[in-house]
Amino acid sequence: MEYPSKLIERAVEEISRLPGIGKKTALRLALHLLKEPVSTSEALGQSIVELRKQIKYCKTCMNIADSDVCGICASHRREESTICVVEDTRDVLAIENTSQYNGLYHVLGGVISPIEGVGPDELNIEQLIERIKSSKGIVSEIIFALSPTMEGDTTAFYLTKQLKDFNIKISTIARGIPIGGELEYADEITLGRSITSRTTYNQE
Repeated sequence: MEYPSKLIERAVEEISRLPGIGKKTALRLALHLLKEPVSTSEALGQSIVELRKQIKYCKTCMNIADSDVCGICASHRREESTICVVEDTRDVLAIENTSQYNGLYHVLGGVISPIEGVGPDELNIEQLIERIKSSKGIVSEIIFALSPTMEGDTTAFYLTKQLKDFNIKISTIARGIPIGGELEYADEITLGRSITSRTTYNQE
């Protein structure tokens, strides 16, 4: 693609690095920014820089936060006995939008995937184990809310092995989510029903 300016070309190259954005969409966004006031681009750029420099991860659940402890973990209205284990922040947002769950979360930061070179040590699994230990019996149920893929099932199986010595209930969301589907793309009603109709996790 020929560009009228090297500056446009550079902007398109950078914008198109974002997931789901091709060169044509990137060009459309770049041209849109040119029509907007300079302050719009400055605000966008500043928000991205601040995001990268100032964002934190909750020391309890590993979710994205503005402070050391996220709003969910800090809330006294949440049910402390239940922890919902998810892959990333997008899944927390998806489940919260259902308004069907009032427990806490634990963000793994991914799933076990040998093909991608992601093993248990690259995930926030040890933090989950320590969290359960330090709760001194308060945590009575762990819910696996992982995408129903081979990687998600592998991760759930591994976690079950790690949790077998704890006297806690292990459940998984009902399979209202299609096999091979991604949790974040599920509609809120289906996801909500999956949470409320969760079943005991069977590692067989």
